[in-house]
Amino acid sequence: MLKNTLFLIALTAAAQEIHPDRRVTFSLEAPQAKEVSFFGDWMKAGAKEPMTKDAKGVWRVTVGPLEPNIYIYSFTVDGVTIADPVNPRMKLRARTSASLVEVPADTELPWQARDVPHGAVEINWQHAKAIGGEARAFWVYTPPGYAQSKKKYPVLYLFHGSNDTAGGWVLVGHANFILDNLIAAGKATPMIVVMPFGHAVPFGSPREVQAKNVTVFEDYILRDVMPAVEGKYRVTKDRAIAGLSMGGGQSIHIGLRHPEMFSALGAFSAAVPENAGALLNAAPPKLFWFACGRQDFLLDRNRGFDKLLTERKVKHVYRETEGPHTYSVWRQYLAEFVPLLFR
Repeated sequence: MLKNTLFLIALTAAAQEIHPDRRVTFSLEAPQAKEVSFFGDWMKAGAKEPMTKDAKGVWRVTVGPLEPNIYIYSFTVDGVTIADPVNPRMKLRARTSASLVEVPADTELPWQARDVPHGAVEINWQHAKAIGGEARAFWVYTPPGYAQSKKKYPVLYLFHGSNDTAGGWVLVGHANFILDNLIAAGKATPMIVVMPFGHAVPFGSPREVQAKNVTVFEDYILRDVMPAVEGKYRVTKDRAIAGLSMGGGQSIHIGLRHPEMFSALGAFSAAVPENAGALLNAAPPKLFWFACGRQDFLLDRNRGFDKLLTERKVKHVYRETEGPHTYSVWRQYLAEFVPLLFR
């Protein structure tokens, strides 16, 4: 029965209807399904909204109102979670996928594509020595005017979270538009942004293998990604490092172990390393900025890290905002962090 249900879904239509009051109606045509529910990334993990089927076999649910932003959502059909089958805006992951919906704003938001000069995003492939010669891609944003210029630019190494892809910060985080807008407004120094794939060991590996990810990833960044970037692009030696969730933990680990390499360190809703105290033996980068949402499951770890830094008298900035563990929060953090760099 499950196979038949999934086959029928592949032939059906789905839609989103955004109402003037910012409520959103989601629809999925699946006439043979017995139970369909909806999940949006603003909801508590594990929660679900039941959907109601009409006489034509179309399931619907209306949620909100939602604040203007880009949200990730999925359907669960008879126990199987799927992306919206006809929505081309996808949230790709290391495993599984979901869909994106944008609730528009009356005013311009930092991550929207505005009528300003745009940078370029390139995908670079290399055989990574640190990972047994595996072919790996890292994404690179170059600022507006890079191709026409001969100048060198500082570099931000920007990491994604667990179960994401190297393209996550562009495809969902809109990091390229955030940089475009800030540079056009004179609020950010033109910079290159490097976004590698953060799972240096296979995603879903046993716990003892996953425990090695941060050290293998560190080796991958230092031995493979950085030399490739510095060999291809016109860059200065002024670098920053930042990331979200797992990538926030990776940026803390690498940034604190190699403070001579990075002038700034940022961590958004970070999975703070368990050995964070030991990492503080070296002098931290000049700018140490991290933030977390009050509804985030990693809030206590971030508060504990702030307390530890304060007790050790380590200069840093810690921000708490409203919001859960989502790109809706991380886009805003990136928009706040980037203007502080390379000043």
